[in-house]
Amino acid sequence: MNAPVVLAIPRTRTFEVVTSAVRLAEIAPAWSALWQRAGGLVFQHPNWIAAWWRTTPHQERRALRIGLAWNGDRLDGVIALATFRRSGIRMLEWAAKDHSDYGDALVAPDSDPRAISGLWQYVFDQGGFDLIYLNRLLPDAGVHALLGLAHGKALRRNHRTEISYRVAGPWQRGAEWFETLSKKGRQNYRRGRKSMEESGALRFRLLEDPREPVLERVATLKRLWLARHGRASDLFDKGSPVLSALISVLADLGLLRIFVLELDDTIVAVSINFEQHGTMMAFVTTYDPEYERGSPGMVLMMDYIQWSFDRGLGTIDFLCGGEDFKRRFATQSVTLSSMMGARGLRGHLAALADHVSHVSKSWRTGRQPKAEAPDE
Repeated sequence: MNAPVVLAIPRTRTFEVVTSAVRLAEIAPAWSALWQRAGGLVFQHPNWIAAWWRTTPHQERRALRIGLAWNGDRLDGVIALATFRRSGIRMLEWAAKDHSDYGDALVAPDSDPRAISGLWQYVFDQGGFDLIYLNRLLPDAGVHALLGLAHGKALRRNHRTEISYRVAGPWQRGAEWFETLSKKGRQNYRRGRKSMEESGALRFRLLEDPREPVLERVATLKRLWLARHGRASDLFDKGSPVLSALISVLADLGLLRIFVLELDDTIVAVSINFEQHGTMMAFVTTYDPEYERGSPGMVLMMDYIQWSFDRGLGTIDFLCGGEDFKRRFATQSVTLSSMMGARGLRGHLAALADHVSHVSKSWRTGRQPKAEAPDE
């Protein structure tokens, strides 16, 4: 008996730029499947992008520019971008950039390696922007490949960098990590707990639902902190739906881990984390300044680090930001790079102005006299 004949029908590669919420919802299943195959972070998940777009303020100044690479009916690549108008310049940046710590494209591991460069060229040719700024790129980010392409000449390395701190090591248990800390570090932890326990029963725990009362508490405490430091974030504005929408995405994907430190019935510190790829990632942390003497934020952080190692996780990632409290506990640091490009006269003039400003600042810094050493 003859074996059945299987005809290999070649797939057709097509590109698309998504500009509407309706189309974003339509392609979400294919995007989710690609996210699973590519092992992407939550920042590249379609629900994360959709939650941001649904709740972001000043939407009239924004536009979606999400590039898709199709291989027949299968999605093989996504570059989730959006524009934001600043001072008359249309900036092309990562969608949900303000709430995403690492930016990158999604590419299917078994796809043609040329798909991402072809997709970028298509997005670039479609226009709708003046200046391109893609930041918070990890060293292994896939979009680095665009820098070396002849037709990707619009992208160049930019001078801006950020830092990401992590705790990682060979520890099998949290207690092993704790014992590697300095004597002062261990004493500060015990002293902080003792100070708070003088006011009531102190408890560390992984929070279960409901989430809303805790999110309200987080937003209130963050607004206090931001006001004290002269800063602002729409993530914590009173009545803003952004935080709740993003946290719901983490919960729906089974990634959410909310740790709290409670003094009797009062939450004195919160860390909204998520767990992916064997890593505990700290997304939002805050504490009640009324209990600052006991360092509740530091105590909670040391508790969830020990909890993570006890559960077999290998890394605690503090995500983007070079705050001192992260640096003090970190065993690793990663530099996040950026790239910039331009399209059209307006974009090239803006890119030139950015370059001139950077060179001028660098020159002035180099001209400043060095501080004298004490014995001079």
